[in-house]
Amino acid sequence: MASDDMQQLDDWLAPLIARLDAHERRRLARVVATDLRRAQRERIKRQQNPDGSDFAPRKSRDRQGAIRRGVMFSKLRTAKYLRTRTSPDGATVGFFGRVASIARTHQYGLRDRVTENGPRVKYAQRELLGFSEADREHVRDLILDHLGGAL
Repeated sequence: MASDDMQQLDDWLAPLIARLDAHERRRLARVVATDLRRAQRERIKRQQNPDGSDFAPRKSRDRQGAIRRGVMFSKLRTAKYLRTRTSPDGATVGFFGRVASIARTHQYGLRDRVTENGPRVKYAQRELLGFSEADREHVRDLILDHLGGAL
């Protein structure tokens, strides 16, 4: 779906959503946020950016500083760290608190210290959070399904 189509759909849906009472809007926001969190978690597990490209690989190290095998961000994608917040006005899926700075460093490819007093390292950009076209279409379908049952 093209961005113009999405904008037209947004313009059409906004008045319908506004007709819902606060409780229904919050319930809709919770359903959308929970589904988005699941989709983001699965995408992070596959180690893909929202555009479908793979994450930049880890830098390899020699034997002394060997990096453990496994999937990057395995703890970061758990519900403890990847959280949802909802209100009648919207929903948020993201990292909050201390882990937000770790996620931000990877999301934008910033410089940070590996250890507290260690050297500053430039991290590769790995988009942990973002909307893919499939996410947009899925959210649209969730909203339409919810509105179909509410109206």
